[in-house]
Amino acid sequence: MTTSSPKYLQEDNLSEECKKFLSILPKDKGWVGSYIYNYQGFWTPPRFLQGVIAFQQQFQAEDSDIILVTTPKSGTTWLKSLLFALVNRVKHPIFEPNHPLLVINPHVLVPFLEHELYIDGRVPDFSTFTSPKLLATHVPFASLPKSVQHSKTKLVYLCRNPRDTFISMWHFTNNLLLHHNDTNSIEEMFDLFCEGVSLYGPFWNHVLDYWEKSIENPTKILFLMYEEIKKKPKVQLKRLAEFLECLISPEEENSGVVGEILKMCSFENLRNLEVNTNGKFSTGEEYNLFFRKGEIGDWKNYFTTKMSDKLNHTIEEKFQGSGLKFSYV
Repeated sequence: MTTSSPKYLQEDNLSEECKKFLSILPKDKGWVGSYIYNYQGFWTPPRFLQGVIAFQQQFQAEDSDIILVTTPKSGTTWLKSLLFALVNRVKHPIFEPNHPLLVINPHVLVPFLEHELYIDGRVPDFSTFTSPKLLATHVPFASLPKSVQHSKTKLVYLCRNPRDTFISMWHFTNNLLLHHNDTNSIEEMFDLFCEGVSLYGPFWNHVLDYWEKSIENPTKILFLMYEEIKKKPKVQLKRLAEFLECLISPEEENSGVVGEILKMCSFENLRNLEVNTNGKFSTGEEYNLFFRKGEIGDWKNYFTTKMSDKLNHTIEEKFQGSGLKFSYV
């Protein structure tokens, strides 16, 4: 265990106002820090809570904005790269040798609002962003700024099956802790996940809210499934292009643009790029932590029958009647 923790593990740089606010919120064991706090019905670490509140109070959405929404560890990095390549393919042709995705991490190209742009008291300068702005958040729909909810801002939601989401979240948070704190056992974190105590969870509340809103307003929210993109990437990429009103032309189709986007944004390609192998955020998180396996069904390597039964029961209960089904293989 080292003596000094990286910035993402530090909890002493909170404002006095935030510390006072935290003292009245429900709390439970943290996935990364000491505690996780319940704010507006979802769970978040204290440092991110400051960013969430600033995002809610200060962000003014524009109709042209595109915001990617996920629960953590649902394939966010992958969809950020697909989104960036698709929307910017005129400005940055997919065949150019110095494409931004080859030298810049997707999380930098499509920044998180609460984790990056509004974190630690920052005030982002959106005048430097090109239109449409590509942004990301983990915040549940009901807690988004009203300007996001009521504008024509488009929301792209990515959902992953809960078993793989949990395994990915457990690995990711433990890897953040690895050299600085004691790691968390799978049993303890699984029980918390099933109780709804996970990053930006409960998982089912987060997913169901966006699922229902996407049915009510399909021009506002596109609901994508991680497993469907893995199985039929071309179909889902075209669906994304149609939703964002940046259709792929027959000429682009014939010249192999779709295949090239998928190739550049593939897990293997992104993971092996120099920037993602050796780069890191200013707060200390290494980019390579965001590229573990990217597979469907990795949960089978960790789940006991008892764990499967417990989570199955919870998911069946929570999603009953919603029409939403998960694929686990």
